Amino acid sequence: MGKGKPRAPRREITGTFPITTGTARISADTERDGGYLLEINNVPSSYVVMDAPRVLTFDYMQWIARICSSRPTPEHTVHLGGAACCLPRYFADIWPAARHTVVEIDGELARLVEDAFTLPPRTSMVIKEARTAAHGLAPQDADILVRDVFAGPTVPRHLTTVEFYSAAHAALRPGGLYVANLGDKEGLPETRAEMAGLKEVFAHVGAFAEPDVLAGRAYGNVVIAASDDPLPEFLNPLPHLSGAARHD
Repeated sequence: MGKGKPRAPRREITGTFPITTGTARISADTERDGGYLLEINNVPSSYVVMDAPRVLTFDYMQWIARICSSRPTPEHTVHLGGAACCLPRYFADIWPAARHTVVEIDGELARLVEDAFTLPPRTSMVIKEARTAAHGLAPQDADILVRDVFAGPTVPRHLTTVEFYSAAHAALRPGGLYVANLGDKEGLPETRAEMAGLKEVFAHVGAFAEPDVLAGRAYGNVVIAASDDPLPEFLNPLPHLSGAARHD
């Protein structure tokens, strides 16, 4: 998309809006045609470019897309955590025949996003808490399950336990892919705990992040993937990391 003023949407969508979990703000990017930033409680959450679903601005979303794109064409993808549905939009564009289910705890946010940006075909939003939704998924119904859920700067602890991973594993078809985004600090305590827990459930576990983050020297996003099938070679199994798995 070209530079300049944002393309005029069908109606005005920018502003500050009350949602169940606080406040959402949609602002137009004056430097990119059709670009809009969604902030939740003053934290950047999603960046949408109208009519350009394959534009993923956040690095971690690009990493998730690369990991998932290495898999065969799925029939069903599930996304725990919705915001503006950037990844579901991307998946719906590259896999138009697949079903895409987005689980979002905040009903007001979901309605705002559907009204402002419109969901692509074969994409639906379910208003439910992520753990409850994972346990309620039909067995072996999903090919890809993405967890991108935060409470402030951290992932809710109940979404980082062996019991939660077991529910995700049960919802995946044989060889299905689980991918999670998290933020971690020096020493990678969260990554250590999550990888230890996932190794109790899945045959293969790996991670991707900026080199300084993966080396445990800086704070940043880490994307972890798990499957019973081998993972892409660019994912690091981090054999030097040890940690204690979390249980309910």
